[in-house]
Amino acid sequence: MKLIDKNTAFVFPGQGSQTVGMGKDLAAQYPVARQTFEEADSILGFSLSKLMWDGPEADLNDTINTQPALFVHSMASFITCAHLFTLKPASVAGHSLGELSALAAAGAFSFEDGLRLVRKRGELMKRAGEIAPGSMAAILGADISTLDKICEEASTENEIVQVANDNCPGQVVISGAKAAVERAMVAAKAAGAKRALPLAVSIAAHSPLMASIQDEWNETVEATTFLPLQSIVVGNVHAIPLTNETSARVDVIAQMQSRVRWTESIRYMVSKEINTFVEVGTGTVLGGVIKRIATGVTTFPLGAAQDFLALE
Repeated sequence: MKLIDKNTAFVFPGQGSQTVGMGKDLAAQYPVARQTFEEADSILGFSLSKLMWDGPEADLNDTINTQPALFVHSMASFITCAHLFTLKPASVAGHSLGELSALAAAGAFSFEDGLRLVRKRGELMKRAGEIAPGSMAAILGADISTLDKICEEASTENEIVQVANDNCPGQVVISGAKAAVERAMVAAKAAGAKRALPLAVSIAAHSPLMASIQDEWNETVEATTFLPLQSIVVGNVHAIPLTNETSARVDVIAQMQSRVRWTESIRYMVSKEINTFVEVGTGTVLGGVIKRIATGVTTFPLGAAQDFLALE
């Protein structure tokens, strides 16, 4: 069966998609997937796969583990797909953490280097949350321009809140200092937002509260070997293609405190005649938001054994 053509993109999920058992059936069905999980365990020096497959859930949800778990499942799925099918996606993109999975799939760095980079990202973000605890909230039913204005008005010199994830129209996540986030939630409701829901996190991702670890993250990214991109990668920071190793490195560095422009990224790909989106790895979160961004597109998951069996 022909899986990929010039109108298909691969998209890679970020935090929030993880679940105990992720990738277990894939590893059981396909030796190439199992080898990927085993390689990850060897690189990290502990059994990440056991944590992914058996929990406990609280440990899997610790960002230091969540990020490499999602990366490994995405890469095991991608590698299995490449083993089973001849594929050349027209473009790839990833949501937040998923951008690193997309870059690895595009050949920007090796699986080992990518995994070490992701693990370090989780460690640094966890530390930032301890140094400068913040919060995040999902705002439903408010447009992005309204939320930009609300965040600006809710911010002070020492308490900043900003849009962290523009997931799709009507679903936006804000991030920053707890007091500023709370002010923005109240203002969003007053402006007509359907709901403003605090997220159960103390890490203010994609906000200035990541500044405490930015220098170390920069050094880590600079020390990672980047290779020529083998696929078009649409970056999070500007929602345009990353053209070479330098632009990929710059995007990964900037992403730590910048907005994830997911709505714009999907719209860009649709403007380039992409009409099929394959969600590579855990869950179906991205498929749901993509259908709220663009009409007439097809989405399907590729992370569980049944997903692959349906295509063979």
